[in-house]
Amino acid sequence: MAKGNIYGWTIVALCFAALSVAQSSRAALGLVMPLWEREFGWTRSFVSTVAATALLVVACVAPVVGNAVDRLGPRRLLTIGLVATGLGVGATSLVGEAWQLLIAFSLVAALGFGTVANHTVSTAIAQQFTQNRGLATGTATAGSTAGQLLVVPLLALVIGTVGWRATFAVPALILLALAPVVWLAINRPHVATVRAGEGEPIGARLAFLARSPVFHALFWSFTICGFTTSGVVEVHLIPYAVACGFPPLDGAAAYGVLSGFNMLGMIGAGWLSDRVNRPLLLGSIYIARGLTFLILLQITDNPPLLFVFAVAFGIFDYSTVPVTASLVASHLGLRIMGLAMGLLSAGHAVGAAAGAFAAGRLYDLFARYDAVWFVALGLALAAGLMCFTLRERRGVAAQPA
Repeated sequence: MAKGNIYGWTIVALCFAALSVAQSSRAALGLVMPLWEREFGWTRSFVSTVAATALLVVACVAPVVGNAVDRLGPRRLLTIGLVATGLGVGATSLVGEAWQLLIAFSLVAALGFGTVANHTVSTAIAQQFTQNRGLATGTATAGSTAGQLLVVPLLALVIGTVGWRATFAVPALILLALAPVVWLAINRPHVATVRAGEGEPIGARLAFLARSPVFHALFWSFTICGFTTSGVVEVHLIPYAVACGFPPLDGAAAYGVLSGFNMLGMIGAGWLSDRVNRPLLLGSIYIARGLTFLILLQITDNPPLLFVFAVAFGIFDYSTVPVTASLVASHLGLRIMGLAMGLLSAGHAVGAAAGAFAAGRLYDLFARYDAVWFVALGLALAAGLMCFTLRERRGVAAQPA
């Protein structure tokens, strides 16, 4: 089950494409924000609330979807998620009232965003690979950042030539077209006995996770992951760069560089997770990410240093995802992987929301971002130490009774 696994790598390619289009559709909200402000009079605060509400829906949906993946398999969930995302994003292209946007994007599309996500994809890939699982997971989940690097610029071009409605209509059509392809392609798992049976109610599986030190170490470190990535950096990097005297274009360019190295970091971390001690690798990623905030504290009047940070942080940004997924598969078990990854994803989303809010609050209090970066540094170091408490164990974990 190595390099010749053509069927498995086909699933990887489909999952990469699904994540790329779905996640770029969510990012498109920032592209059209100024246009909606002029056309409808919607404030940026309102559009930001739409995005925050969608994020909370994703956090609520993730554990439910994870549990469903364990029982029904990723094929059905990914197909349903693609249809929901396509319908919600397509409806967003037709909105003219504020309430319509809330229903289309923050509810229908958000249900899809929470389903076509890293936790579902990681479970789907784990069921297809016994060797090279880390590399396959890293490659597939890299689609979540590839959309920011590749698809979002194309959507920006569409806005300039056709208008903002096509920015949502085009990815909606692609998502709806991918749904039947995924349904036909993902028709069997390679790894046997991966579904939770009728004798394993969700209460028993939740109790198993609640008693597991491994799950707690992964959950709390992944919650910190959300705080230090999606929360403080993805939301506040460009405003911080502007506050340091950089033009907005430089901040946006740095974020683009970060996204590119993010994708490379995920693939590289997945490759390494097949070959080295994974707890040591995961803890080192968190600690290295924390140290990059020391670079960020020094970027004022130093444009090259801004891009040095973008490269360094990008490498250690989402590279935690394939390593964490690999540890869940081997230490908690494939039969419970969907639920475990769903709960981890919910923690990541809550951590991201807390990070975004805390960074804004600290800036309002001190008119500086220094405190934000020191808090992120401390939390990242703590996450690394949590991971060092784990022991390496290859293979599939024993399943909960």
